[in-house]
Amino acid sequence: MKISIVRPRDLGEAEVKRWRDLQLTDPDLSSPFLAPEFTIGVDRYRDDPSGRARGRVRVAVVEDDTGIVAFFPYERGPLGIGHPVGFGLTDLQGIIAAPDLRLDARALLRACGLGVWDFDHLLARQQMFAPFHTVRRVEPVMDLSGGFDAFVEKARQAAPKTHKTIRYKERKLSRDVGEVRYVFSSDDRADLRRLMEWKSDQYTRTGRTDRFAKPWIVRLVQHFHETGFGVLSVLYAGDEPVSSHFGLRNGHVMAGWFPAYDTRFGKYSPGMIGHIHLAQGCAENGITEIAMGRGGKEFKEGFTSREIPIAEGRAARLTPGAGLHWIRTTPLNKARGAVLDNPALYKRADRVLKTYARLRGRSK
Repeated sequence: MKISIVRPRDLGEAEVKRWRDLQLTDPDLSSPFLAPEFTIGVDRYRDDPSGRARGRVRVAVVEDDTGIVAFFPYERGPLGIGHPVGFGLTDLQGIIAAPDLRLDARALLRACGLGVWDFDHLLARQQMFAPFHTVRRVEPVMDLSGGFDAFVEKARQAAPKTHKTIRYKERKLSRDVGEVRYVFSSDDRADLRRLMEWKSDQYTRTGRTDRFAKPWIVRLVQHFHETGFGVLSVLYAGDEPVSSHFGLRNGHVMAGWFPAYDTRFGKYSPGMIGHIHLAQGCAENGITEIAMGRGGKEFKEGFTSREIPIAEGRAARLTPGAGLHWIRTTPLNKARGAVLDNPALYKRADRVLKTYARLRGRSK
């Protein structure tokens, strides 16, 4: 095997086409997070003004006697610490290759100049990384291949109470505020700015890190919106925008990314109403599945048609940087994993974060 390391922006048309062809070898490789547009976009905007992060996004191009057999996108930090591209923003990670590829993970890391590669949403069935899994979970997927009506009927049967509640609140929203309507794809920049403001407010209100406080993420989202790789959807009640969703589209697959809503309308559960309309808009526009991402949202259970096994872990070689990274991150990762896997702990941690956010707001 020959492994070459390149900047994503230096990939030629033939290489990008080969990347897309390899995505077709496994249905789950069709995720927008594994598409070349995502890696090339992060490469373009990830650099910070100081230059500390300059050139950190790379792609390992793997070849054998027949030609290119794999692409491995990654970010390389100090001391050879590696992560998936856009780490912290992605719901699916992995190597873009046919399922039967045989490649040694540590040899790949060596060629990439990595002592360690952390992952938290890895396609679990990629066997080359299987020895490095520490936790396995699933990502829920909404299957729209049978059409919207068939999807809704299955969702209603799976969670009748949830479905009934959503429809009741939608009718109440229409009566109290105005007729509900949905714009599946908005190219209005003002709509995008409003979504980011709502989302920043949510991050602050719940004690989370505000992703939109990072200029490069704002520029990346704007870029995806302008190029059409991102789809911005807006739910209205009369003339009032009440919720929005910004997802990434790769062919027939939508990856849910940034949902947000106006808290003035929170009692109507506008996010859940919007999710139903998003499913309808996707079905009407050639999208057959929506990957909803890992998380503690109970309503996803009623919408889930199938699940993608994902894994968290760390592939590593014996290097000083990898050892230091293990000491610094392992206890935190174990604690976070325990919280995610325990609904009671998750709710308690969520309450603590919200209390912290309120106290922090009062101290300003």
